[in-house]
Amino acid sequence: MKNLLFVVASFAVTILAWGVYGPVLHWGQHDMSTSGGFASLRPFICVGLAYFGIGVAVPTVLLRLRGEPGDWTLKGILFSLAGGALGALGALGIILAFFFGGKPVYVMPLVFGGAPVVNSFLSIFLSRKMKEIGPIFLAGLVIVLLGATTVLVAKPTAPKQPVAEVTATAEAGAVQATPEDTSAFRNLVLQIASVALVICCWGCYGPVLHIGQAAMHNSRLRPLICVGLAYFAIAVVVGNLWLATTGEASTYNFSGTFWSLAGGAAGAIGALGIIMAFNFGGKPVVVMPLVFGGAPVVNTFFTIIAEGLWGQINALFVAGLILVIAGAAMVLVFAPKGSPPPKPVVIPTEVPPAPASSER
Repeated sequence: MKNLLFVVASFAVTILAWGVYGPVLHWGQHDMSTSGGFASLRPFICVGLAYFGIGVAVPTVLLRLRGEPGDWTLKGILFSLAGGALGALGALGIILAFFFGGKPVYVMPLVFGGAPVVNSFLSIFLSRKMKEIGPIFLAGLVIVLLGATTVLVAKPTAPKQPVAEVTATAEAGAVQATPEDTSAFRNLVLQIASVALVICCWGCYGPVLHIGQAAMHNSRLRPLICVGLAYFAIAVVVGNLWLATTGEASTYNFSGTFWSLAGGAAGAIGALGIIMAFNFGGKPVVVMPLVFGGAPVVNTFFTIIAEGLWGQINALFVAGLILVIAGAAMVLVFAPKGSPPPKPVVIPTEVPPAPASSER
């Protein structure tokens, strides 16, 4: 019971951290842009730097000063680095989806709806429990995905622009959008490919990281260090090379850098929460669907509070929240648990006869 409470507390930290990750990073993107839009590469680099600070520098100091159970193993290092690379590539896929014209209103529901499905079935396949999948577990998984999608699609939005302003904006954009219109189909294909990249990467992230942590004998800091190193390599090294090659209408300033680093810190804290949940006995087949179901709900409420949209909450949005809670409970209770370990066989030993008492 104690371990279950620690598991719930750990993935609750991830849900909260990853729930605020998007909006906070969005502020950083806006403040860094010099064109009135949203920057991509410089905020992504800041995310990598935050992961390096929280996921590499701090754990390395703690590991050296205090130590912890576990060992560095080749398998653990490789799988933990692979997990971090999957996380970073998923973040890059989000950026690419937006870069090719995708909109958050349908990109994020597709990601948060598809990634748990990939995660659950990969976890069940790796644990060789495909035959133990029950209809209630599948129904709960579907309900979580449906609820998360409903919450994101039906979330309150800011009032629309007046018709005159929308028309003027459309007319101004139409003058410069001719080259883009000719490649609309290509951009749609690239959007779909980018979303598929995120779904596959984030869906595989939990099971792969779980293997790495288990191979390091359930170490907590060592896998996190590997995740931070992978993020640094992809987000900072590759991100800077990409920025030097293509350029971007953005700049490093205090507010943009602060919020982007804060977004990266939230992402790194969320990764630590997942590692802690695994360390206390949580399984990817349970933890990851709950994270992917809960994080978008937190994200939505955070956005509502930040933008003052309480008066626009609708019935469909509330119904989505109820679906997420009910489905999450079904996933948690009816996840495949496997057969209980066989009880040890006790072999009776012969009791030596008591020594005969001698009468005097």
